[in-house]
Amino acid sequence: MSAQSFALQRSNLENLAMLAGLFERVERSGTSVDAQQYLVLVDRLKDALGADLPTQGLNAVLAAHPAAAELYENQHYAHAGLCRSPLEIAVAAESAARELLSRLAGASRA
Repeated sequence: MSAQSFALQRSNLENLAMLAGLFERVERSGTSVDAQQYLVLVDRLKDALGADLPTQGLNAVLAAHPAAAELYENQHYAHAGLCRSPLEIAVAAESAARELLSRLAGASRA
């Protein structure tokens, strides 16, 4: 890896860590936030999550900031499902979704 590439990844990772920390505070604060500002923060965090990042650094940031990890998981759900959630929680969520879909399908036939 070139020094320039390493510097870019480090900068991207620092940006991600800062945005993830801010997002965590906003999500967990319980106070109302301006909707437009929230959307800007989410968009910037999504961009940061899509940047060139070292896997180990990305995993460390996501482990430290559950709200950002949830956003990351939602962005990649179509390809990886609930890849960052503990298996028990993922299985329970999938089971609940299947049960709800079955009930809705039954209700639409009635």
